[in-house]
Amino acid sequence: MDVKLLTKDADYEAVLNVMLQLRTSYDYFSLAQQIEKQQENGYQIVYVKSGEDILGVAGFVIGEKLAWGKHIYIDDLVTNTSSRSHGVGACLMKWFKEYATATGCQQIHLDSGVQRFSAHKFYLREGFKIASHHFSLTD
Repeated sequence: MDVKLLTKDADYEAVLNVMLQLRTSYDYFSLAQQIEKQQENGYQIVYVKSGEDILGVAGFVIGEKLAWGKHIYIDDLVTNTSSRSHGVGACLMKWFKEYATATGCQQIHLDSGVQRFSAHKFYLREGFKIASHHFSLTD
C-alpha cells in the first residue's frame, strides 16, 4: 500500500469517487469545486493506493491554535467500501503520525459523528483520546 498526497494527476477522479462514499451530499463536480475552494486555505488530500485501486482517502489541514499548538486536523477520512478491515485506516494513521512529526505538529485531531461506533473503536485503538464534546449551531 502506497500513501500519496493528491495532485491533479491520473488518480484525481478515482480519489474523489472514494471521497463521495463519505460525503454523499455532493456529486462529483460539486465535490471537486469544494475541494479546490478549500485547497486555497491549506486543505490537502492523502490517499492509499494499491495497484490501480484507491483504498482510502483522507482530507486534512495543518493549523495552529492556542489550545493545540501546531496540529493536523483530519476533516474527512474514508476507507473504500471494498477495502474495509484490511489495514487501510491504520496505514493512513501511521502516515499522519509520521507526517505530523515531519511537519512539526504536536497533535492530531478529528471529529467523528456520535453514531459511528466502529470508527470510534478504531480511533481509540490508534491511540486517540476522547478529549472534548464538539458543539455546533447549524441553523
